[in-house]
Amino acid sequence: MTSPDPHQLTTDELMTGLDHVLAAPCDDGTVELIVARPDVDQRAVLDTAEVVIGKGLVGDNYIERGNSKTPDGAAHPEAQLNLMSARAIDLVAAGDKVRWPLAGDQLFVDLLLSDDNTPVGTRLAIGSAILEIPAKPHTGCAKFAERFGIDAARWVNHRSDIKLRGVNAIVVQSGTFRTGDTITKIESDVADDPTD
Repeated sequence: MTSPDPHQLTTDELMTGLDHVLAAPCDDGTVELIVARPDVDQRAVLDTAEVVIGKGLVGDNYIERGNSKTPDGAAHPEAQLNLMSARAIDLVAAGDKVRWPLAGDQLFVDLLLSDDNTPVGTRLAIGSAILEIPAKPHTGCAKFAERFGIDAARWVNHRSDIKLRGVNAIVVQSGTFRTGDTITKIESDVADDPTD
C-alpha cells in the first residue's frame, strides 16, 4: 500500500530500500551534506564546516538550545553532532535532497553507521577534524515523525544495532572539512597523536 503523502513512505516502501542503506561503505565514506541549525526549526546548508571541541559545529545552536534531559538543562556533552546515513535519509525523504535538513542532523554521510561498523569509541577523521562515537544513542523524535511520517520514525528505530536514525558524535580534534570530503575510521592510538 502506498502512502497518501508522497513525501511520507510506508514501512513496506522503506523496507524495500534497506539493503541499499546497509550497502554503504564500511570505511572511506563521503560527507554528502552539512547542515547547521542556527535557531529552532532553522537550517543552513554549509559547504564548509568548522567543528570545535566542546562546542560542536560552528554556527549551530547546540550549546544555546541545551537539552531537556540533562539535570541542568545544558547541552548534552555526548550529542555535539548528529550523523545520519545519507542513504537512509534519502530513502526517508523519498529521494528529495531538499528535505534532508528537516531531519535535524548536522552531517549526512555515506558510511555504514551500524554497531558492527562504528561501535562506541570509533573515531572518524574528516578533513582536519576528528570525531568520536559516544555511548549516548541517537533516536527519532516527535518532530522527525511530523516531518517524515510515523512509519519513518518507527522504521529508523526498529533495529537499534543498524542505527538507521544515525549516531551522536563528539569533537575530539577541532578542524574543518567540506561537503564531498572523505570520512574515514581511524585507530584510537593514531587519533591520540595525529602527527605520528
